[in-house]
Amino acid sequence: MDTRIYRQSDPEYLLALLLRYRVLRVPLGLTFSSGDLVKDKDDIHVGTFADDTILATLILTDTGDHTIKMRQVAVDEAQQGKGLGRSLALYAEHYARDRGYQLIHCHARDVAKDFYLKLGYSISGEPFTEVGIKHFHMEKKL
Repeated sequence: MDTRIYRQSDPEYLLALLLRYRVLRVPLGLTFSSGDLVKDKDDIHVGTFADDTILATLILTDTGDHTIKMRQVAVDEAQQGKGLGRSLALYAEHYARDRGYQLIHCHARDVAKDFYLKLGYSISGEPFTEVGIKHFHMEKKL
């Protein structure tokens, strides 16, 4: 297994898009809009791969003021519970820190809140609804 950065123009992007769709969109009855994909263009894409198979992915978006947002975190259903999400998130944090970011934040689904708490994130503000489900704004100093 290896974790690496890829771009929207790379073949890995399509694999990641399919994983994100299957894990994050299908359970909520959602699809991707063209606007969703346009947002990905300038972002940093991170994935964990075994040969040519993507196991986990996430996106980092610069939100200004030395702050970066982690979004679209998806781990293949068969790989969940094996520590891949944790190692992917830590890789992303190190990558961001090495590039001068001082804060990482995310909108965590209620079911993922404890995952982020275990990684040292804290909840900021009140819960809110996004894509029809409960989320928390969570952040961590890098």
